[in-house]
Amino acid sequence: MAQLYFYYSAMNAGKSTTLLQSAFNYRERGMRPMILTAAIDDRAGVGKVASRIGLQADAFVFDAQSDVFALIESQHNEQALHCVLVDESQFLSKSQVQQLTEVVDKLHIPVLCYGLRTDFLGELFVGSQYLLAWADKLVELKTVCHCGRKANHVLRYDSEGRAVASGDQVQIGGNERYVSVCRKHYKEVLVPQLAQ
Repeated sequence: MAQLYFYYSAMNAGKSTTLLQSAFNYRERGMRPMILTAAIDDRAGVGKVASRIGLQADAFVFDAQSDVFALIESQHNEQALHCVLVDESQFLSKSQVQQLTEVVDKLHIPVLCYGLRTDFLGELFVGSQYLLAWADKLVELKTVCHCGRKANHVLRYDSEGRAVASGDQVQIGGNERYVSVCRKHYKEVLVPQLAQ
């Protein structure tokens, strides 16, 4: 039975690596996965999912206007899909998450979404909010803070290496811009910033 999965974490927990491994496993068994990623994340190039350990794959892209159900249904009609893997799923809209539930319920294709739960201010992304609400299975992928505790928050840094406490929710970046930390270290760094 097809289900909607949400694999969530802070940054650098291996979400893209896990997605790419899943795609490989499906292909190795003669099955056809479809990979989707957000057009806004062009760090490895538009339409690419890449992990920090060097794995990468081509992907279909979605943006705020994309009808992901129609895109998936079109590909499925051309050749049967066995799984849909969505990277950067925090960038999905509410209606796109609803469309993914339709992929599961009407097309009977499992959908595995991978994304951040919260932004640098600890606020839910829209896509994550509705995946947390509507997914059949929630799986937390864990990473660690520099102190060894589980990292469940993300700090954003400016170009001069200072933590920031304001700005647009979406700012694409990697290790040069974001650091995953535990709640204690998040509060130690960010609470003084918020007070300024």
